Amino acid sequence: MAKTDDPRMKKALEMLHAIEDKDAADEVVSVLNELAPDYAKATVAYAFGDTYARTEQLALRDREITTIATLAALGTAQPQLKVHIRSGLKVGLTQQEIVEIIGQVGVYAGFPAAANAYFAMKEALTESAAARKAAADKSGAAKFAGGKAKAAKAKAAKPKATKKG
Repeated sequence: MAKTDDPRMKKALEMLHAIEDKDAADEVVSVLNELAPDYAKATVAYAFGDTYARTEQLALRDREITTIATLAALGTAQPQLKVHIRSGLKVGLTQQEIVEIIGQVGVYAGFPAAANAYFAMKEALTESAAARKAAADKSGAAKFAGGKAKAAKAKAAKPKATKKG
C-alpha cells in the first residue's frame, strides 16, 4: 500500500483496494502523487476516502453501477470506465448486468456513448483475462519451480547407498 499518514488517504486506499487490483490502484495513486500531489490528495481522498467509503448509505456494488453509468454517459473517460467495469465485476456485478447498465445509458445519453462503452467493456474484459492468465502462468511456474526445488532438496538429503564388499 502507498504510505501515508493522512487518515482520509488511508481510507481512500482501503476503498481502492476493495474495488480494484491493489497493484493497479497503487500505481494510479503513485503516478498522480508524482505528477500532481495536491490533485492526487484532493481527488483520491475525496472520491474514495470520503465518498466510496460511505458504504452504509450505498454499497460498493451500487456505487459501481452508478459510476459505470456516469462514465459511459460522459463518453470521454474510457480508461476510467474500463477500471470501473473491472471493479464492478470485482464487487459482484455480472457481465450481463454491465451490458444492461450500458444499454440503459444508450437510451438517455445516446447510442454512440453506449457503443463506446461496449468497446471499453470488451477491452476491460480482454485485459482482465490476460492479467488472470499471466497470474496463473506465474503461479504455475512458481509451483513448478518450487516442486523441482523440493525434489532436488529431497534427493540431496537422501543418503547414498554404499557397496559392501
